[in-house]
Amino acid sequence: MKIIAKNRQAYHYYEILGSLEAGIKLTGNEVKSCRLGKVDLRDSFARIDKNEIYLYNIYVAPYEQGRLRDYDPRARRKLLLHREEINRLIGQVSQKGLTLIPLELYFKESWAKVKLGLAKRKKIYDKREILRRRAIEREM
Repeated sequence: MKIIAKNRQAYHYYEILGSLEAGIKLTGNEVKSCRLGKVDLRDSFARIDKNEIYLYNIYVAPYEQGRLRDYDPRARRKLLLHREEINRLIGQVSQKGLTLIPLELYFKESWAKVKLGLAKRKKIYDKREILRRRAIEREM
């Protein structure tokens, strides 16, 4: 398993309640760009549209040797999941305050995969408490 990109900010801003692995639909040039590590997961999120799950705002840089004219590096990308998994996620996301956040993008064998996290936004005082705790542990 080769990790391409991690979303470190997700662990700071969100409390991760669970995770699952999903395939991602990419074009050939996008796969080549991913293999070079030119991907950014910051500010990206997953949303359910018409019983399908799409990844929004993920940045995949254009492949330099590719012939792309109207390429949008932040286009939405479809996630590949089984119907039961999609239905389960629809039920969980419909709860108040829960969202789907991509945590990692990696290659498993030759397939591009995304680790999705079911997350709940942290409050400001939660973040401050965690920073205080880390500072105390560092001093010890």
